[in-house]
Amino acid sequence: MKKLRPRTKPPEVRREEIMAAAERLFLAKGVTATTIDDVAEGADVAKGTVYLHFASRQALLTALGERFAEQHLARIKAATSARPEQDWAGKLAAWAEASVAFYLESIELHDMLFHEARAPTREGLVDNIVIDDLSDLLNAGAAAAAWSLDNSRFTAMFLFSGTHGIVDDAYLKEKRINRARLVRRLQSICFRTVGLQSDDSQDFEAAKDRRNRA
Repeated sequence: MKKLRPRTKPPEVRREEIMAAAERLFLAKGVTATTIDDVAEGADVAKGTVYLHFASRQALLTALGERFAEQHLARIKAATSARPEQDWAGKLAAWAEASVAFYLESIELHDMLFHEARAPTREGLVDNIVIDDLSDLLNAGAAAAAWSLDNSRFTAMFLFSGTHGIVDDAYLKEKRINRARLVRRLQSICFRTVGLQSDDSQDFEAAKDRRNRA
């Protein structure tokens, strides 16, 4: 009989281990084919321990979806905060680059969580911390007179949804995705959406090239 790990780990550590096992199994076997028993075995815990943290398989999926959004936001925050405080063009360009990179690197997990596991709800499509953060960025840039917007929330929704569509299209139609080109095109769309001129984008790319050569 398989020996279970001792119950000495903090609850938050156990929770993360259970989520990691569930994510691994959902990706390997599919959501419907994975049982709570499978998750318990994969995490080396008793079935009851899984239920202490998650009332159901759906609760596990919800938690994984929330963690996915948090990881996405952390990736974006790291990229935008690396730009100087008043470099709004650079922050928007960094948002685009980080969004493309994260989505491409986690597209299978994204599809499992938000398509295979459940049909996306209308609330789920718009109630998103990444959209909220982009709206805040656009508001801050407008307040600093970096660009002019009628509605930052509307623009954030447009750019977030458009980013997913652009990456999905490249993923389906290109044998080998040219990530740099994809990022440049998205950055150009982002710039034009907020009314920045093309030379702002060129200035950002030139500065980036200079940093890379340094």
